[in-house]
Amino acid sequence: MPSKHPVIVSPEMTTYIGRGECDRRLLPPDALLLGFGDVGEPMVRTLAFRELESEEHLLVVAVSRGACHRLFGDMPDPDARWYLPSDLRALAQSIVAPDCDEAAADTLRLARSIELLCQFFAALRAGDLVPVEGQPSLAPESDIARKFETVLDGHTRWHEKLTIDDIAKSCGINRDKLTRGFRELYQCSVAEALSERRLRQARQMLAASDLPVASIGYRCGYLNNASFTRAFSRRFGMAPTAMRRVGVAA
Repeated sequence: MPSKHPVIVSPEMTTYIGRGECDRRLLPPDALLLGFGDVGEPMVRTLAFRELESEEHLLVVAVSRGACHRLFGDMPDPDARWYLPSDLRALAQSIVAPDCDEAAADTLRLARSIELLCQFFAALRAGDLVPVEGQPSLAPESDIARKFETVLDGHTRWHEKLTIDDIAKSCGINRDKLTRGFRELYQCSVAEALSERRLRQARQMLAASDLPVASIGYRCGYLNNASFTRAFSRRFGMAPTAMRRVGVAA
């Protein structure tokens, strides 16, 4: 079985990237293991040592429990799972596929691994991580999913604000039921789904038009080019100008 690519952040922390098993020789002492799921499973969970040979997670962060106690005070519950917010998901994806030259990739991964760990514990402490448990509250699921997609498909003016209240009204349910059930059904928030749709629309416009990148960003709901480029790069692994240049968008 192939091995994940290791990045030794410090004697108390190692990050593993890619498919395959983790090299146990590089584990810090008494390691806490955090597995960040693939795009198809956008969640973070604590792992047991027997799962180190699993290919399920493209990113595993191993950090000493002593360091966690010293720096953060709290420890996540064993075998716990949480839905991955969009900012943590984008940060995890940028570690798996950093937007830089290969020679600098591990240096960037090292810095972003520290950032990811800090943001994870900050979100855990603030209660911002939604546990994966129970059955979806959004029912009937298929009907709501179809209505939501219809609302987004019909919304072509992405530079105009589309609120959660607008979507809830169009789907025929109240706001609280939409936000709670949407998280359980889609494993992301309504705002994250809107961001995903905006970025996919931007990618299509890059391929199909000669509009300036800044104009595409504005038409897709981004008020400035810097925020558009940052969000696009984290989502697709390269800046919009680079994607247009190499023709990946097509």
